[in-house]
Amino acid sequence: MSFSTILYHEIRKVSDFDPSRPSPIEVEQDYNDALPSVLFVTFESFKEQMKYLKEQEFHTLSLKEVRDYYYEGKSLPEKSILITFDDCYQALKYYAYPILKEYGFHAAVFTVTGWLKKEPEVFQTDKSLCLAAKELTAMEDVFEYANHTHHFHTRSDLKTSRIMTESDEAFAADLAVCSSYTYISAKDAFAYPFGLFEERNVSLLYREDFKLAFTCINGKNDKTTPPLLLKRNVIPYSADLEAFKAIAVN
Repeated sequence: MSFSTILYHEIRKVSDFDPSRPSPIEVEQDYNDALPSVLFVTFESFKEQMKYLKEQEFHTLSLKEVRDYYYEGKSLPEKSILITFDDCYQALKYYAYPILKEYGFHAAVFTVTGWLKKEPEVFQTDKSLCLAAKELTAMEDVFEYANHTHHFHTRSDLKTSRIMTESDEAFAADLAVCSSYTYISAKDAFAYPFGLFEERNVSLLYREDFKLAFTCINGKNDKTTPPLLLKRNVIPYSADLEAFKAIAVN
């Protein structure tokens, strides 16, 4: 038995999306960066993808089901898929949540707690703003929230994230801050920021009793996949439905 994990960051309607330019992010932390077009999907494509999963009777996994698969020897339902989102941008609320709720789907959201806004802000399509914590808790009927660091989702270049340059002690302290928030329900699940990490980061997660950790390495997961090196498939904006099937299902 194997399962796919798919990853989304941002969603925009076709009319609001310009794939020729990255989208600047706006977060509470003093950090400047931008999302490349590959980390977007169009709203129209997202609807089509979720409709396909519903019509094909896919089961959307919870992190507990994945945890039990690896640590309790439990089997997964047929046609299982884990839907994940990173970073908690506004499209999570305005585009993803209504569709997932309509279909009775579940998804996991890896949350940078230090990025969340203090209060909700007006939805903006020309940049990527984070949600506020109160907006996350209002969507707990669809989403569960897991650890994506508190302030360590930064990078010095395209190949070096902060968890790779900080000490183990500093990384562990940051993980503890993120997990201290009550809305982080999956406190033993983690996603590597930018998909970047080194072996000592994996070892640190093991020592801190994390059970699941997700990379951005493509492929399916099965019993042979180390649970702290789980594979995730980014769904790019350019993927039509057949490409989505090839990435997420086949």
